[in-house]
Amino acid sequence: MTPTSTAKQLRQRIAGLEFGGEVTCVYRPLEYAWQPHAEYLGRYGEGQRRVLMMGMNPGPWGMVQTGVPFGEVASVRDWMGIVAPVKTPRCEHSKRPVTGFNCTRSEVSGQRLWGWAASRFGTAAEFFGDFMVVNYCPMAFLAASGKNITPDKLKAHERKPLEQACLDSLRAQIEYYQPEWIIGIGVYAEKAAKVAVATLGVSTRVGRILHPSPASPAANRGWAGRVDEQLAALGVC
Repeated sequence: MTPTSTAKQLRQRIAGLEFGGEVTCVYRPLEYAWQPHAEYLGRYGEGQRRVLMMGMNPGPWGMVQTGVPFGEVASVRDWMGIVAPVKTPRCEHSKRPVTGFNCTRSEVSGQRLWGWAASRFGTAAEFFGDFMVVNYCPMAFLAASGKNITPDKLKAHERKPLEQACLDSLRAQIEYYQPEWIIGIGVYAEKAAKVAVATLGVSTRVGRILHPSPASPAANRGWAGRVDEQLAALGVC
C-alpha cells in the first residue's frame, strides 16, 4: 500500500476509539488536518527510503496544528512549502486551540528536528531523498488541565486496540519504504520499531536518537550536535 492509503486505513481504524480516565480531549489530525498531511505524504513520502525516523505522537503546536509529524508551522510552511486548510477538530481544548497555519506558537521539538535537517541537508527535497519522518501514533491526548498524556499512560484496555492499529500501520510503512534503518526519536518509538521489525522478520536495523523535547535537559544542551554524534556512532550517517 502507498503511504497515503496506509494513513487512510489507520485513520479509519482509530476513528471510533474512545478514551477515558484523565483524557478529556483527543486530537485526531489525520481527520481535521488531513489535507496538509496528505500533501506531506504526496510530496515527500513516496518511494523507498534508507532511514525512517519515527516519533511517538503529535505535539500541541506541531502535528496537532499542521498535520505533519513534528510539524512546527514555520518549518512546514517555509522549508517544506506546505500550506493547506485545517478544519476544527471534534474536540478542542480551550488551552490548546487549533488554528492551523495561523498558529503563532512554535513547537520546539519540530523546530529542532527540521532545523537540524535543513542545516545538514539544505533543501527538503535533499533530506527526503534519503529520510522519511513519521509518528507512530497520530493522536494527541489531553487532560482537563491541558497536560499532554502520552500513549503509554493510557488505560491498558484502551491502549491495546490503539497500539495494534499503530503497529499494523508501521509494518505497512516498513514494507513500503524498505528502510535500512528505523531511528526511534525517543525510547517509546524505538521500542515500537523493534516490535514491528521482529514480527516482520526483516533485516531493518533499529536505533535511537535523543528526543528534541525541551522537557529533556540533555536536549537543551546542543541537541543537533548530540544527534550527529548518535547517528555517526550507529553508522547511519
